[in-house]
Amino acid sequence: MLRHARKAIVLAAIGLAIAGCSSHKKQAKQDPFAGVGSPIYPGSGPVPWGGGRYHVGKPYQVAGVWFTPKEQPNYDRKGTASWYGEDFNRRKTSNGEWFDMNRLTAAHATLPLPSYAKVTNLENGREVVVRINDRGPFVDTRVMDLSKAAASELGYLNQGTAKVRVQYIGPAPLNDKGGRHLVAMNTELERGTPMRKMIAAADHRRGKSAPAETVMVAEAAPVKKKQAPKVVAETVAFEQPAEPVQAAPGPTGEVSYYIQLGSFSDGGNAARARDQFASVWPVQFIELSGAAGPVYRVRLGPISDNDDAQTALSDARSAGFTDARLIKSEAVQAALQ
Repeated sequence: MLRHARKAIVLAAIGLAIAGCSSHKKQAKQDPFAGVGSPIYPGSGPVPWGGGRYHVGKPYQVAGVWFTPKEQPNYDRKGTASWYGEDFNRRKTSNGEWFDMNRLTAAHATLPLPSYAKVTNLENGREVVVRINDRGPFVDTRVMDLSKAAASELGYLNQGTAKVRVQYIGPAPLNDKGGRHLVAMNTELERGTPMRKMIAAADHRRGKSAPAETVMVAEAAPVKKKQAPKVVAETVAFEQPAEPVQAAPGPTGEVSYYIQLGSFSDGGNAARARDQFASVWPVQFIELSGAAGPVYRVRLGPISDNDDAQTALSDARSAGFTDARLIKSEAVQAALQ
């Protein structure tokens, strides 16, 4: 009863905060979350996995407290975790997914969506990897609101809250069909895989195994220059050293820049990363294969202007690619190795 009463008070406070935000132009509007009033999934079967968007968001205010979403690759914090279930089940989350209380998901006030975090119950030592796809909690020192399933996994379902440690791992795939990637992440957790290697290991676990012999690069011209798409196919032997890859210089001889988004064992995840930026920046989709199987790498470029390259880098990190990095044309070959 006390837990439900506290929920009612919190929801009322959030309603007042949102009303206050709409009446003051300088105050940012809060992102929607899977609370009362959020749309309910219209179907009768299980809600879809993923299907939302990569989202960071702008600063927002709830009950007089400001929250600033941002990239936080080194996030590691201890505090109180609560959980949410029936009252919010099957409602839309902040990044457009659907909340299912029986899946290992969580809400966080400022971390990018969707992303992975390792959560450890400091009272009993149990741990789990969760998919963060919602905003919250907005109460005192609470650091995370976990789904009913995640709270059960951590062993604090009956007591309502627990002291936890939350460690950010990295971006989660948008469309995790059937939650298989999340399952793979928790398998890696059980195997003792270091957090910095978990996503790559889970990609490999869920990736394809068919061998290939070449590197294929497909390059499209920037949309913002209003040029017809230009496709270039480049084949490079993966097993043998190759000559440095140099982008063709522009009319004034300036160098080209690239934004390396990341490496994927799952071609579908790589394709989604490519498609996310294809209408804004030139994108290269690179398939590298050898005895261990294919690896897909996605990068933005070539970009001739340094300021544009910095903007592209900011776009990539804001979209959830926290490990994105800027490289010059002479460093392209090194990035492929």
